[in-house]
Amino acid sequence: MSRRPDYSLLELASVREGDSVGATLANSVAYARHAEGLGFKRFWLAEHHNMEGISSSATSVLIGHIAGQTNVIRVGSGGVMLPNHPPLVIAEQFGTLESLYPGRIDLGLGRAPGTDPVTARALRRDGLGAEQFPEDVATLQALLGPLRPGQPVKAIPGAGTNVPIWLLGSSLYSAQLAAMRGLPYAFAGHFAPRLYREALRVYRDNFQPSDQLDKPYAMLAVPAVPAESMDQAKFLATTSYQRILALFRGQPLWMRPPVESMNGLWNAGEKASVQDFLALQLLGDAHSLKRQIDDLLATVDVDELMFTVDIYDPEKRRHALDILAETRSN
Repeated sequence: MSRRPDYSLLELASVREGDSVGATLANSVAYARHAEGLGFKRFWLAEHHNMEGISSSATSVLIGHIAGQTNVIRVGSGGVMLPNHPPLVIAEQFGTLESLYPGRIDLGLGRAPGTDPVTARALRRDGLGAEQFPEDVATLQALLGPLRPGQPVKAIPGAGTNVPIWLLGSSLYSAQLAAMRGLPYAFAGHFAPRLYREALRVYRDNFQPSDQLDKPYAMLAVPAVPAESMDQAKFLATTSYQRILALFRGQPLWMRPPVESMNGLWNAGEKASVQDFLALQLLGDAHSLKRQIDDLLATVDVDELMFTVDIYDPEKRRHALDILAETRSN
């Protein structure tokens, strides 16, 4: 790498067990403001549905709220799950956001529903799903681009805003589509680490310049638990272990306090599955994190790292960003 990647954050607005959604979103605002003060580039929110413990389902609403409570940090979706929405609705929503906060809005798109099959059917337009994704992306690009003579359907607001579109993925499919369309690409290494090298290589090797982007721009999302010491990081990381374990068990995803030991909370198979899910997790103090980040960057060429930070205590979570920021300057 000729330069260190920019740092960004992915937020699920995770609800601590016993907290209200209102308190959770207030903590998300404070978290975003702290990130902005430290020079983080983006603050993205992920669309999930029917998941107790995650309050980011109305993604565009939260993007507007966070953007309105900050000044310069880019705010966007990581991502909008496009099979759930007509492209016109998303163009209008993000065209409105771009009109309110010019030059600060990103539209990251995913082709999964971001939920279980029953809820996906409740959300999805009749007969359409992930197989419609390339056509929906093209429609959305056209709706956000300049108005064309005789255009029958217009996104108002939206037309001419050219909100930057990103494609997100955890496999090779979106990497290939992003390369073909000349769009920036983000790989979801925070929950699907296995194919990150191959996907990012496919993206760079096959990239075709476009009106939006003249050369490839790649982001990798990774989980991180920054702390004052490695021992403290290992302790704080048990919050994320409990959440992933609950996900595998089909249980609510409340943020739970860290525990001294996971022994008795998971069996050997579950432990292996959680560790596989979090294979790219970075944890430790600033010195240890910098070494881990350097090792990661030696394996892959990315322009930006996007961190998910699952820490139970909101103050410790904000302080974790101070520690992460140190790794860019050391």
